[in-house]
Amino acid sequence: MVNQPRIVVVLAVLFYQFHSTLQQLGPLNSTERTALLQLRSSLGLRSKEWPLKADPCSTWVGVQCQNGSVTGLNISGFRRTRIGSRNPQFSVDALALLPLLSSFNASGFLLPGSIPVWFGQQLLSLQVLDLRSCSVIGPIPPSLGNLTSLDILYLSGNSLTGVIPSSLGQLSRLFVLDLSHNSLTGAIPPAIGTLSNLQVLSLSNNSLSSSIPAQLGDLSSLVDLDLSSNSLSGSIPVELRGLRSLRRIVIGNNLLAGSLPGTLFIPLTQLQVIVLNHNKFTGNLPEKFWSMPELLFLDASANNFTGTLPNNISNANATAAVLNLSQNSFYGSLTSVLSRFSSIDLFGNYFQGPVLDYARGNASLDRNCLQNLSSQRSSTECASFYKEKGLEFDHFGLPKPPEKSRRKLFILAGVVCGIGFVGLLVVLLVLLVVCTRKSRETNKRGTVVGPVPVGQSPPPPGSSFKISSLGQSFTYQQILEATNSFNGTNLIRKGHSGELFHGMLGDGTLVVIRRVVSDNKEACMLELDFFSKVSHIRCVPLLGHCLENENEKFLVYKYMPNGDLSSSLHMESNSGDDSLQSLDWITRLKIATGAAEGLSYLHHECNPPLVHRDVQASSILLDNQFEVRLGSLSEVCAQEGDTHQSMITRLLRMPSTSEQGTSGSPTSTCAYDVYCFGKVLLELVTGKLGISASRETKTKEWLEGILPYISIYNKELVTSIIDPSLIVDEDLLEEVWAMAVIAKSCLNPKPLRRPLMRFVLKALENPSKVVREDHTSSSSRLRTTSTRSWKDGSLSGSWHGSSVDAVISHAGKGDGQSSFNRMETSVSRGSGQNGGGDYSASARRNSTEIFPVPFDEFDVERDGMSRREINYS
Repeated sequence: MVNQPRIVVVLAVLFYQFHSTLQQLGPLNSTERTALLQLRSSLGLRSKEWPLKADPCSTWVGVQCQNGSVTGLNISGFRRTRIGSRNPQFSVDALALLPLLSSFNASGFLLPGSIPVWFGQQLLSLQVLDLRSCSVIGPIPPSLGNLTSLDILYLSGNSLTGVIPSSLGQLSRLFVLDLSHNSLTGAIPPAIGTLSNLQVLSLSNNSLSSSIPAQLGDLSSLVDLDLSSNSLSGSIPVELRGLRSLRRIVIGNNLLAGSLPGTLFIPLTQLQVIVLNHNKFTGNLPEKFWSMPELLFLDASANNFTGTLPNNISNANATAAVLNLSQNSFYGSLTSVLSRFSSIDLFGNYFQGPVLDYARGNASLDRNCLQNLSSQRSSTECASFYKEKGLEFDHFGLPKPPEKSRRKLFILAGVVCGIGFVGLLVVLLVLLVVCTRKSRETNKRGTVVGPVPVGQSPPPPGSSFKISSLGQSFTYQQILEATNSFNGTNLIRKGHSGELFHGMLGDGTLVVIRRVVSDNKEACMLELDFFSKVSHIRCVPLLGHCLENENEKFLVYKYMPNGDLSSSLHMESNSGDDSLQSLDWITRLKIATGAAEGLSYLHHECNPPLVHRDVQASSILLDNQFEVRLGSLSEVCAQEGDTHQSMITRLLRMPSTSEQGTSGSPTSTCAYDVYCFGKVLLELVTGKLGISASRETKTKEWLEGILPYISIYNKELVTSIIDPSLIVDEDLLEEVWAMAVIAKSCLNPKPLRRPLMRFVLKALENPSKVVREDHTSSSSRLRTTSTRSWKDGSLSGSWHGSSVDAVISHAGKGDGQSSFNRMETSVSRGSGQNGGGDYSASARRNSTEIFPVPFDEFDVERDGMSRREINYS
């Protein structure tokens, strides 16, 4: 017999879902529809997400409706149209016409501008406001305190300034407040302590000062407290013991001082993570730390803590815990406490005695006073420390030296030091004279000092950069655990600079770890030197390193969920039919633009210019939003050749069009990066994998078959080489055509005729300007373009001139009013194609918005007429 109550329940659920659907698809009132259309226009949203003629409630992405009213808007990750992206602004006035709006999520969508004051006056139904990473500037308006229905407020990752308004204390329903990664100043308002429902409070990475208000101890529901990376001072208020639900407290990288109250952590029995690093705390660690039942991570490094470790602990979860007490003044013997932690860092303390067997594999013990280990403190330093404490030092397990022998040793050391000091003075005087002479010669030549010497790679190991400033220092045991002892299933690939492994840190963070063997350890140090001097959003983030082994070095990078371009261009489909899912064109153009932005930074914003030297699809890493992060940075070096030559040197230099640099290496020039990037662009257009990484002979044969189909005068030719899996409508075909033309310009056989990367970036950001057509005659303007217009960067036809299809000749003579005397064009035809046709150059628009490329710049050389021949290769 059928269970009738169950049937009734099922029918009720189906009726509720049907009723909800009817409410969702109900007609949207005209006022709110007009508001959505205004918002679509002011933000420049694309018709792909918000089609103009469709019903917003049923078709528009991220729009939620109920009973004919808009209740939720989610534009997170949307892209603006090309016109809208030219001048993006925080233009959301239409939201005021949506009275029942309860959720607005724009995270990751650029909204440069200030938060409108009327947000807190008219959006009174708002429950969720998410503006993470939106480029918002200015202060937080105090009017937001009027949004008493607000449950979640995300404003992190912006450029907010000013103080945190006390009016936020009126948001009684709030349970998430995230203002991290901004430029907020002033003190933490005590009114925050009135938010009794608050569970997450993150104010990290700002410039907050003063002390931690005691009122925060009233947040009885708080689970996560992050105040790290500010300028907070004073001591930790004992009132924080009221945070009985707290599981995570992070207050590192501040100016906090004093000792930790012994009673502070007694009620906090649910704490799992405690981070106190890089402050000025003193005294002993509270004994409560060693008996917390849930504690999994304790970092008290880089403080002034002292004292000894307990002989035993009662922490049941400590076998999976991480302990970091490095750079303090702990002393005494190592105890059985070490056996209860999976990872320990005790670097830079004063522990003495023998090393316990189980402490060798999972602990960093350098710079202590331990026996049978290298890299320890000196005997004199250790003895002095223990003498101040009134304790006996065991002298590394050796007999204490007799007093007379020690006195003779001091005398001998004094003599040796005196001789060494005199010798050092002589060496310094000689170096001073040599450096003075070189400095005078350098000043005469006008050499510019940059991050690395001109024409050389970054400094070798032993340079002056601080290793400690380059992310976290991992132990070898942590690396083993993260990679499952370098299990073959974790191996990503073997490269010329080392092996890459998937990994997971103890806190669950996914990473990629590169293992560098002794033969390439210099490359490892060069890459660390690069990260010490160069920081850009388009470079893969370096999280840390492990350098404790002599024969192996490890670099730890942020994990990129979408791998690299070579693996993401055609990914396995989730349908389970072994088919491949191709990246759409919008994503491909986004990837090309992001990679060009990173290379443009290296070429034009670093002094001297830096060359990547390994530009290929596998070096272009992609995060979860397909944002580009450049990898394979171990090959980066300064561009070869003196980029600051005098006029006389340039006049006397013989012309050169070869790919070679001054030292004979073709890869140490920016133009080589441009050439390799051109191959990457063709991979995106054609879908042909592996071309950017293949040998030159194979690439040359492939290019000879592809390039004839790329003509700036015939759009239809390019359809013969487009990736078959790429669905491109007529509007997007022009962008594909433009990218192919840009790629062909980058692949010019003559390095000096390749465009600079900054022009490649501009062209990719505005692809329609590269191939725009106009059927009005402009040949007369091409012939009469003034030299001044060229110098102002307004001359058109740069991409046309860089194409093989156009031959631009410079007469170099005349009345000085013309940069070009003529432009002769010949249209290339595809092999076996009959659609090439002849097009006059006068049929092209002489747009002032097309970006010039460097090979059309001219300079007076030997005879005053020849083309400037700076070798960009």
